[in-house]
Amino acid sequence: MRLGVIDVGSNTVHLLVVDAHPGAQPLPASKHKIDLRLSEHVTDTGLIADGGRDRLATFVQECLDVAEDQGVEDLSGFVTSAIREAPNGEDVLHAVEERTGVVLDVLSGEEEARLTFLAARRWFGWSAGTLLVADIGGGSLELAQGMDEDPDVALSLPLGAGRVTRDLLDGDPPAKDAVREARKQVRATIAADLRPLTKAGTPDLAVGTSKTMRSLARVCGAAPSAEGMYAARVLERATLADRLPEIAGMSASQRAGLPGVSSSRSRQLLAGAIVAEATMDLLAVDRLEICPWALREGIILRHLDRMS
Repeated sequence: MRLGVIDVGSNTVHLLVVDAHPGAQPLPASKHKIDLRLSEHVTDTGLIADGGRDRLATFVQECLDVAEDQGVEDLSGFVTSAIREAPNGEDVLHAVEERTGVVLDVLSGEEEARLTFLAARRWFGWSAGTLLVADIGGGSLELAQGMDEDPDVALSLPLGAGRVTRDLLDGDPPAKDAVREARKQVRATIAADLRPLTKAGTPDLAVGTSKTMRSLARVCGAAPSAEGMYAARVLERATLADRLPEIAGMSASQRAGLPGVSSSRSRQLLAGAIVAEATMDLLAVDRLEICPWALREGIILRHLDRMS
């Protein structure tokens, strides 16, 4: 059967259509996305502005049309931190439902971490042993660790690449003092919540997911997307630490010239690098295996499990 998932993130709104059956690997059929950047449609009081709400509703309707054309039998949707944390998030969701008929579920940060972990576990399998999974989104950083399909520890921290850029890295490029202060605050936020992960012990495999992680790995020498989703890709902490000062000194347009970095995400690359390097350093992880599956695939896998 064909399943569709609408993922409303802080950066993009993404429709993924897959051919999926219980017990089989979900195979991507088509994708449709827009760089909506809901985090940039937030007022000083944290509200999502009318323009962001209207653009979201318009794109969800587009997703409905695409899903119908693709023969999707079951369409679901979810939202993450951008709407979850907005004081008028429920009003935005109600407006989308009234206009399109689509009910978008609100995922908690812990649910994001658990579903992303499920996707990584299915991708790497039981032979990977105890997994540590790190996912950098636009609004939050998710961390999860465990030896089963449901992690023993699942955390969500307010350290998404878009949020850190907006709150801590003003300027193009930002001043050296701003970069130093951002690094300090990011590390303090991670360190304050590390105890559950350190108590969980040393993982057998550390995994990174999300577009930010994939871009950082490519900048640090990983295989390009043209080599396909099965090509092994890693992000080395030492290489990332060496590249960080260079990335910090670049403007957004210069970062867009780096391999694997799109112009729409180039401004957030520095924040993502700061968060990724701090996470790896504080967790004593030398390298992250890059997983092509993440939250959307976790949603689909959970849906298939419930069907069976």
